[in-house]
Amino acid sequence: MTPLPSASDHFRLLENGEEYFPCVFDAIARARESVLLETFILFEDEVGHKLHAALLAAARRGVRVALTVDGFGSHDLSPAFIAGLVDAGVQFCTFSPRPRLFGVRTHIFRRMHRKLIAVDAEVAFVGGLNFSAEHLYQFGPLAKQDYAVEIRGPFARQVHDFLVRAMPGACPPAPMPEPVAEREAPDPRMQAARAILVTRDNHRHRNDIEFAYLDAIRAARREVIIANAYFLPGYRLLHALCEAAARGVRVRLLLQGKPDMPWVARAGGLLYAHLQDAGVQILEYVERPFHGKVAVVDGNWATVGSSNLDPLSLSLNLEANLVIRDEAFASHLRGRLEALIGARCRAVAPGQKSPRSRLDALGATVMFHFLRRFPAWAGWLPAHAPRLVQPMPGRRNARRVVVLRGGAE
Repeated sequence: MTPLPSASDHFRLLENGEEYFPCVFDAIARARESVLLETFILFEDEVGHKLHAALLAAARRGVRVALTVDGFGSHDLSPAFIAGLVDAGVQFCTFSPRPRLFGVRTHIFRRMHRKLIAVDAEVAFVGGLNFSAEHLYQFGPLAKQDYAVEIRGPFARQVHDFLVRAMPGACPPAPMPEPVAEREAPDPRMQAARAILVTRDNHRHRNDIEFAYLDAIRAARREVIIANAYFLPGYRLLHALCEAAARGVRVRLLLQGKPDMPWVARAGGLLYAHLQDAGVQILEYVERPFHGKVAVVDGNWATVGSSNLDPLSLSLNLEANLVIRDEAFASHLRGRLEALIGARCRAVAPGQKSPRSRLDALGATVMFHFLRRFPAWAGWLPAHAPRLVQPMPGRRNARRVVVLRGGAE
């Protein structure tokens, strides 16, 4: 966990690509020293090409630029797209790429799922949005609903330092200068806050994000709102949510009603009856796919990040969430979620999605016990020493491989 920042830090909630991408591109355009970026997905669409152009422009004016994409999520980037970045001096890395087998991607487990950006150690972004047009409303019925946080102030350096450790070779040859005063008046939407960057890896921080949720839920006295794209949590989280509801906390789950992966929603739906019997209210977002990973507890604790509440995120992937303890920020996020609940969600009535047959009931039982035992089983799944594969400029098919020792960053 990264230490709590000072009160001079400012955090702004960004909703969907319409708010997020312009802020990121503007920050990159203003970069003077460094741009460090990790993303699960980078597509060669209108958003990807804008990021490509912004990174090229930064590198050409002497800014140190490092970009890491995941080998599973960003598997279709063309050689020309990558070569343009590398030839301009961008440190481009792919996290653990794997060859296809009969046309199928084989990199299934332990993905680099973080979405982090640090610019000049003065501005940073943490959230769940990838660089894809799927995060723009104009994409249509499959456009994704999601959130991120823009950080300005000393805490941005903590995100920068984390990325320096996660991206070997990204660190400048000389220490970065101390953050300078903001060049512009603070945005009135920015709120002074306190925060912790919580990450998950397969070495020393296997359960940090899950424990952050557990601590907040177990301490809740009034309200828990969790909005999560892929909800198939571990047994400890299920138990904590049911216990909170039993002691009178209003617990609401905002989940996918139009999932982009129906089998995930079907599996999660097998848990509805168990949760509702304990008093948990379940709502489904029905306008388009929900991709957010956010939560608010008691109006003073909030989290925004990349981690779903499913076995992949909680036990296998590399993830990063920002936990913010601030009433103003939590109230703002809560208001955005309430607006979503009021206009674009439907409540799932108790019994509406309960097992309808003996087979469904058996499936629910199997799913419950699977979640209870999965953290112990995760260590048996195929593992590898995570690698960053970096193309060499001007040399076709030449690559440099950096092995991340211990599976951590």
